[in-house]
Amino acid sequence: MSLPKDLDEAIAQARTATAAALAAGLTRLQVEWVFQELRMMPVAEKFLPEFEGMGDKLRVYFPDPGAAALARRDWGEKPYAIRGISDMNSEIQPGEELVLFVEPSSVEVEQVEQLCQVAEARPVVLLNPRMEDIATIGIGYAGRQLRERFLNLFESCYYLKPLEGAAILRAYPGPWQVWRETEEGYDLIAELPNRPVGEELDRILAGGSGEDSEAPAPPRKGMLASLQQFLRALSQ
Repeated sequence: MSLPKDLDEAIAQARTATAAALAAGLTRLQVEWVFQELRMMPVAEKFLPEFEGMGDKLRVYFPDPGAAALARRDWGEKPYAIRGISDMNSEIQPGEELVLFVEPSSVEVEQVEQLCQVAEARPVVLLNPRMEDIATIGIGYAGRQLRERFLNLFESCYYLKPLEGAAILRAYPGPWQVWRETEEGYDLIAELPNRPVGEELDRILAGGSGEDSEAPAPPRKGMLASLQQFLRALSQ
């Protein structure tokens, strides 16, 4: 898997990775495009065609009734339910086989957990979840229990995060990848079984930075810088 050239390609990669994970029998998945400027409603609209063939066997949740109503208005007639997590009559129905949450936050985490319990073995996909806000779920015993009981169940089937001069990418079933910007584009410098964070990521980036060279390569505008510009334009 190579880095996407733009947001549309990143969404297409996520659709493919999610479909592959579902086909492999995974039932708790999350998809993350880690950009601060990202507006999730148009992204979700482009992500969903991969699964619209399921018709009324698909259910889509937004964090609140207002966002769900806006999606129903903007997306037009759909064969599947689009609801707010707290909507009346928002329960998962027996015939529904895939449940997708768009950008659920830590405010809704208990409701999302309850809905996942109702879903039982049926697949659940989280798009850009924001459910690990320390200020909301806490760092003590209760927060640790929530992570172990619920949040840690979700497999990251697609993850894309630009860094300064680098990027982290994961697309199921492939490994986690670290890419580093060069004069020619981006080079793959590491593949790992788990997401690299903290000192491990620092070591990987330092090892791929050409420390023996006399001077660092001058910065250039790479594909992810262009992608960030595109995302800023989307948010205006």
